[in-house]
Parts: sequence; C-alpha cells; structure tokens
Amino acid sequence: MGHKIGYVRVSTADQDPQLQLDALNAEGCLRIYKDTATGTRADRPQWILCLENLRPGDTLVIWKIDRLGRNLRDLIDIVTTLDARGVGVQSLTNGIVDTTTAHGKLVFGMFALMAEYEAALIRERTRAGLAAARSRGRKGGRKPKMTPDLIGKAQRMYDARQFTMAEIAQSCGVTPMTIYRNIQTTKTSPELP
Repeated sequence: MGHKIGYVRVSTADQDPQLQLDALNAEGCLRIYKDTATGTRADRPQWILCLENLRPGDTLVIWKIDRLGRNLRDLIDIVTTLDARGVGVQSLTNGIVDTTTAHGKLVFGMFALMAEYEAALIRERTRAGLAAARSRGRKGGRKPKMTPDLIGKAQRMYDARQFTMAEIAQSCGVTPMTIYRNIQTTKTSPELP
C-alpha cells in the first residue's frame, strides 16, 4: 500500500501558503515537501528530494498543477514519467490531473494527446524550416542533452547506489527528470525466493 506524499511550492505572490499546507494535511499526506520560489531554475531542492523518495504505489498530491511543471510539456513529462514509475499524481484544486482514478487517467491522456499533437506540428514546421535552411547550405537543430556516453555514465552512477538523482543530474549537467527518462531504474536482478 502506497503513501500520499505532498509537494508545495510557495512564492511571494501566495498570500497564504498555509492554505496549501492545510489542504495537503487534510488529504492525509504522510510527508510534505515544501520549496519557496526564488525565481531561479535551481530553486527546487525539496522537489528533487521528493522525486527521489517517491515509491511505486505512492500518490504525489499537489495543490494546483502550476506547482508541478514550468509549462505544459514539463507537466506532461513529469506526470507520465511518474506514472511509468507506478506513482499517481493528484491535484486538489483542478480535476485535470488525477491519475489515481480511471476517469482522471482518461482526461489526462486526452490532455497529453492534444499537447503531443501540438508538439508534432511544431516539429513538422521545424523540420521543414531546417530542410529549407539545409538546401541553402546552412545547418541547424539542437543536439540532445544526453549523449550515449552521458547515459552510460548516469546508469553506472545509478547502479552503484552511491549517488542521489540530484548528484547524477548535476554531474551530467541536466535535470533529475532527464536522468529518469534516460536510464533504467527498475531492478533487473532476479528476486530471491
């Protein structure tokens, strides 16, 4: 049986952060991680800890979906990555995200499909633009952040069980979510009888 784990991100614009904390406590969260936004990308140390401590069967409970991702693509990546790890996500103030119910999974799936469709259109336009640029003799496009060498390094660090995801991510110059998406985190060794 999994646990409910809360995550709160408060900013100076939040008039009453206690409201968020009270709502998560009322939901029966075993533990609540709290970050205070400072406006930088590296202002989420508790989020990284929260990610590391979530186990299959757990439910991540958030006050609102804007507490989780920086944008729609980020939100979908986080929710689908957690779902693949067997972790549900539940938002208390907007029903758009609740992967703990069949209806919630369906709604989020449609939401993610629309975002994927939009991303595909953008990729198509980008490819057309790159092809036109190449025909004029110019190169372009973004290199992937995780090269095969970096993926191998991250996997070895993870398998050594001596580093946190935050340390692995920092070593590779990417976010912990990028590490989660590129390495194998399930145990492949056979279970003992």
